[in-house]
Amino acid sequence: MNVLLLSMPDSFEHMPSIVIRMPNGALASLAGNIDSHHRVSVADLILVQRKVRETVAKLVQETKPDVVGLSVMTFQRMTALKIISFIRSLIKPIHIVIGGYDPSLAPEAYASGEVDFIVRGEGELTFQQLLRAIESRGDYAAIPGLSFWKAGRFHHNADRSVSKLAENPIRLPNRNARVLKGYTMLGRQVDIVETSRGCTFDCSFCSIVEMRGQNFHTYSIDRVIADIRDAQAHGARMIFLVDDNITLNVPRMEALCQAIIDAGLNSIDYTVQAMTSAMANHGEHLAPLMRKAGFRYVFLGIENILEKDLEFLKAVSKNMKREDGKKTNATIRAIEYIHRNKMYVVGGLIVGNPDDTRDSIEVNLEFARKYVDWPYIQHPTPYPRTAMTKDFHSRDLVLTQDTDQYDGTTAVVRTEHMSGDEVEFMRWKAERWMKLRHFPKALRHDPLFIARNGHRMLAHTFRGSTLKSLLGMEDERRAFERYREIHRAERVYL
Repeated sequence: MNVLLLSMPDSFEHMPSIVIRMPNGALASLAGNIDSHHRVSVADLILVQRKVRETVAKLVQETKPDVVGLSVMTFQRMTALKIISFIRSLIKPIHIVIGGYDPSLAPEAYASGEVDFIVRGEGELTFQQLLRAIESRGDYAAIPGLSFWKAGRFHHNADRSVSKLAENPIRLPNRNARVLKGYTMLGRQVDIVETSRGCTFDCSFCSIVEMRGQNFHTYSIDRVIADIRDAQAHGARMIFLVDDNITLNVPRMEALCQAIIDAGLNSIDYTVQAMTSAMANHGEHLAPLMRKAGFRYVFLGIENILEKDLEFLKAVSKNMKREDGKKTNATIRAIEYIHRNKMYVVGGLIVGNPDDTRDSIEVNLEFARKYVDWPYIQHPTPYPRTAMTKDFHSRDLVLTQDTDQYDGTTAVVRTEHMSGDEVEFMRWKAERWMKLRHFPKALRHDPLFIARNGHRMLAHTFRGSTLKSLLGMEDERRAFERYREIHRAERVYL
């Protein structure tokens, strides 16, 4: 059969498209784990954001798919539904399959009759078995992790157990299946590598734990090195390790760094997501090893620096360090280790929690100004079935059910003390200048790229602003409203 796999064009807007465009690792993994006689094509529509309709039409014409699969996050839901309708207008009959955390946790949102199957949770084995069943006209009800449309409703099979990756490893991604080009980060080709899945914490905002439970499974180090080599062979010079919580097992992380060094793969620039407590408690030994292995950017899940907000986010324990028998916030110590070893901190913070005030948000923004190299500041977002969502709804703090706006940088909830507009304005006003501070550091590492594209990066960072607003000759709220109009227009892809 011919299989076309699509990721959605909707993106988080923390950086302009010229700076970063990552592949969807899940789709390449699906492509690598279906039976070899299928002809599979993977298209990341994030690479063609302003040409979605014509690109999809061309792909359908060229690949003549029997099955189209779409990977969907919550803020991409409406785009996915539009693309599905468009595809059905182009080709009949066809099987439409969707997966990702949004359909896994909110299947009712796709019960229009246009979606034939939902692959819930981890997709490789479920999708593999689904293709076999379609091909042989087999029994869909026998496939764990699958929901199928029949007689006007979805029938939900039993969940599939999460894969114990060390015992029954998933095959390597099929990067040859990608049919679009342009995956870059700061002008260098970038790729995705996964070394583990899952997390044992229960943060209230996390969809991953809701989808797969509290567990942690790892690939063998040899398998990870093979994956990195494959990404490099396909042109990658930068790699993002996308694990949910790679530093849950610090000795394994140290072994991975050493394996990268021993394999001569430390000429690649690596970006990783890390836990503050792990970096604070083990950074003296771990951080130098990471730097030697080629790590450059470390995304820290700081979440918030106020204990009351951390309690709401259920993120206290992962942000604590042990010192003299006492527990204190780990963030500053973790950042010190990262900076001491000439790596940069991408600081993940969440502002606009239920009890936040202007003062509490400003404390977090000031912390980011002082310690973070690149801010990744988001607003709490009521993703399906998370504990946070239940809390916000119980307190009547959710402002909209329009999932198009659930992109993390649009305030879709209010606090007990502030409107959503006030929260979003505070973040937007401060974050622009934080990003500007990182330009000289990026220029030193990537001078040619910044020289060529710095003006486009600045235009994106300060879109909506004018010389008058920057000089204080115009109310900044007018610039903020212009930014929001631009941002709304950017989210229209079809």
